[in-house]
Amino acid sequence: MFQSNGYGAMGGAKMRYQTVDVASQVEGASPHRLVGILFEELMKATEIMLAAMRAGNRAKMIDKQARAANILLALETSLDFRNGGEIALNLARVYRESRRLVQLGGRTNDPAQVETARGYLSEIVDAWEQIG
Repeated sequence: MFQSNGYGAMGGAKMRYQTVDVASQVEGASPHRLVGILFEELMKATEIMLAAMRAGNRAKMIDKQARAANILLALETSLDFRNGGEIALNLARVYRESRRLVQLGGRTNDPAQVETARGYLSEIVDAWEQIG
């Protein structure tokens, strides 16, 4: 018997598969790759959040909003302020502002806020990929 999780039986199976897929990527990954995985998951969460907002799917929007906010918090708290200097401080500001925009966008149902956050973040993601 399937449990209802708001995604239907197939959606639940897909979610479990994606969780296993992410877990397998994380296992044995370098610290640089781990941050890359967080960025990928963050961008995916905000993309799905925007689609859910536009489709009027509040439950999915809230789920992806929480995921994005949690990833942003994890990125911010993993910064090394002692060795990272000004770069770490600037990244913390961007992560904090992006988290605020994602939360505000969800609360006010304003996709523009989330799109602004995605714009800030895509620059960091692009730079991170150039390093890797």
